[in-house]
Amino acid sequence: MTLHELLRDCVTHDASDLHLAPGQPPCLRIHGILTPQTQRGIMTPQIIDALAEELMRGFDRDGLKRTGSVDGALTAPDGSRFRFNVFRRQNLLGVALRKLEERFRSLSELGLPDHLYHLCDLPDGLVVVCGPTGAGKSTTLATLLDRVNQSRRCHMITIEDPIEYIHKPAQSLVSQRQIGADASSFNDALVASLRQDPDVILVGEIRDLNTIRTAITAAETGHLVFTTVHAGDTVGAIERLVSVFPADEQPGIRRQLAMVLKAIIAQHLLVADGPAAVKTVNGQTTRRGRVAVSEVLTVTGAVANLIATGKSNQIYSSLETGTGVGMQTLEADLARLWVGNLISENTALTMARNPGIVRDRAALLRKPQPRAGVR
Repeated sequence: MTLHELLRDCVTHDASDLHLAPGQPPCLRIHGILTPQTQRGIMTPQIIDALAEELMRGFDRDGLKRTGSVDGALTAPDGSRFRFNVFRRQNLLGVALRKLEERFRSLSELGLPDHLYHLCDLPDGLVVVCGPTGAGKSTTLATLLDRVNQSRRCHMITIEDPIEYIHKPAQSLVSQRQIGADASSFNDALVASLRQDPDVILVGEIRDLNTIRTAITAAETGHLVFTTVHAGDTVGAIERLVSVFPADEQPGIRRQLAMVLKAIIAQHLLVADGPAAVKTVNGQTTRRGRVAVSEVLTVTGAVANLIATGKSNQIYSSLETGTGVGMQTLEADLARLWVGNLISENTALTMARNPGIVRDRAALLRKPQPRAGVR
């Protein structure tokens, strides 16, 4: 059993992830469900060790000793690209691989509003994409950065662990740096990037105090910074960024965030279990695996004031009334997917913060609209 064969299985079955664990058959995550590939047999520790060695070739293997895991990315012989993590588990190795998109998709293909492209034209500020692991945050950022690359003459620096999407210079000069190979940490790479004449900076993830502080400083000093945060919704992302700091620093950080934050996009991937997710064309039935649901917060003057004064709970009201400036609530997008038959009622209501709002929004969307000139 070769690594190439396993990666080909992942592509053939349109799987998002491949898991290799000792004593188990390879498992593919197909449409969100782990599916054992029993025809491939059981993965022995020796097989996994050999595959791990192949994956880690050219990467910092000492990470296994220091932290118990090694991150990286590779391109398969067929051109497909994968992110991998080799990790220790009870003195044996395990491997998790995620299939990356083979091309840069448009925002509409990702299920996101097209007006978000305006974020790529901002001269400075902080743009955050949040959501759980596997929600497509990196894919969304890759789409936005590709628009920058195709439309702006600027220097774009990406700081990633690992580098997932390769941006070949188009209009922009692109410098992609990988943690472990090109820099020791996100913060060190970010501090150094400020001396490299950047216009646009991608920080793969900000999770520690120093990196958050440096990212805010970069946004304050005339750079456009894109990054990701693990949070469930837009307001949660704000609180996540602030909560990392000591209590006595938090009021000041709120004021800084209020000045530099431009937008937050929160996204989740849901199993497409609605009737429209299944299509039959010429006798061939296909199923759409997952769909994205998103929430968009645009930082207006009113929202900035709520952030600065610590009144985050009131931001939800601004989201509800902010459609005119490009805002979108999670409930509104769930209603759209439900009415469009891409997800079921149960999925929409289970995901919602307030199921009643989803029902109300869905009823409005289903209500017949008056024809022009008819009263």
